[in-house]
Order: sequence, then C-alpha cells, then structure tokens
Amino acid sequence: MKKLNRELVLLRTFAVSTVTIMTVLLLFSFKTNENQKFGTIDVERINIVEADGTVKMIITNVAQFPNGETIVNDKAINKNRKKRSGMLYFNEDGLECGGLIYDGAKNENGHNSGLSLTYDRYDGDQVMQLLTTDDARGDKRTVSSSLRFSDRTANVSREEHNKIFAEINSITDKKLRRQKRKEYYAQGLIGGTPRILLGKTGSQNNGLFLFGNDGKRKGNFYVDKNNNVKLEVYDDEGKVTNSWPE
Repeated sequence: MKKLNRELVLLRTFAVSTVTIMTVLLLFSFKTNENQKFGTIDVERINIVEADGTVKMIITNVAQFPNGETIVNDKAINKNRKKRSGMLYFNEDGLECGGLIYDGAKNENGHNSGLSLTYDRYDGDQVMQLLTTDDARGDKRTVSSSLRFSDRTANVSREEHNKIFAEINSITDKKLRRQKRKEYYAQGLIGGTPRILLGKTGSQNNGLFLFGNDGKRKGNFYVDKNNNVKLEVYDDEGKVTNSWPE
C-alpha cells in the first residue's frame, strides 16, 4: 500500500512538473523580443493595431471586408459600401481616413475593373482620390485614369452622413428617393464638389480640368482624342469665353 502511494505521488509530481515546464516553454516561445520570420503567410484579413487596441489599418480580402453592421474602434463602418479587397486606414481617434480598394471581373457584356486610392478629410469623405476604371461592353472599351481633388462639407460627420443615406435608402418610391437626395445635396450635406481633375476622362481627353467652388467647370487644358491641344475658359453659365486655338 505504501509502495502504491509513493508511486502515485511520483506520478502526480511528474505530471505537474511536465505541465509546468510545457507552459513555461509555450509562454517564452510567444513572448520574445525577436521578430518572427515567415516565408509565406496565407491570411484572409490582418488588423494592424496600437498597444491600446486601436485599429490603424485593415488589410483584407473581399469576404472579410468590413461593412454592414461591422464596428471598428467602437464606430460603425459605411453600411452600404460594397465589399472589395484592399486596405482601410484609421487615424489616432479611430476614424477611417482613407483606403485602397480594387476589383475586376468579366461579365456577360465584357469586363469591369477599377482601383481607388483615397484620402479623407477628418471624420468625412474623400477629398483626394487616385482612380482608374476599365470598362468593356462588346467592342467598346473605355479606360479612365485620374487624380481628383474635391471639396467636402465641414459640417457633417461621417456618422451623420451615414444616417442621411440610411434615411434616403429607406424610401421605397424611386421618385421621392431621388428628390430627397437632391434636397440633401442642395443643402451641402451629402456629395462633394469637384475642384481639380488631372488625367484621362471618359471622353478620352488627357489634361488638367478645373472647377469652381460650385462644381462647374471653369478651365480645361488638354489633348483631345484626336491629338489636338486645347485651352478653354468657361463662364458661370458653362459657355466658352476664351479658347486656344480660337
């Protein structure tokens, strides 16, 4: 009986010692100051966070792209935004401040693809955008690439902006929905005012395009699709007042 008790004590001591040693080894294997090196990592999403847990960047595939009811840094993400692969950036206050998204696929008519790199104003939508689109429908293909600068209202936060669009999208009647959208746009609560566009437009003109504070075009300096250089100045009514060549 004594021999059995001694064996049980030894067995328990061995078991406890083994578990303790394994726990210590596991803890030290993860708590190291050395950078871990990997050859290839397959991952669906990566969150880059600060020491306090604030998300500063999200790198994601399509399925894990945050939208809908997703909450990041205790704040709602754009609910109706389409899921795309790419990256989203967040500032020190945990607010989204820009991102890189892209997609592209064949469809029954041809193909559609695009890439957008944006920088947002504080707690608002994009004021700078690098954009390229490539659309093909049958034998017709349109490629547009440009750098765009826009003005955004400084009186509406991103959360308020999302609430406005939620209200608009809740209207089932298309005519009333368009009317409500126009009303909010006229009040400067949604949308943006284009100011500068540099690049190729959908009409295949390459150049610099300037807009006034009301969004109306004021000046164009470009090479058209026929390789002609043109300079145009517009009045408030959208009519050309000066041009070169005349």
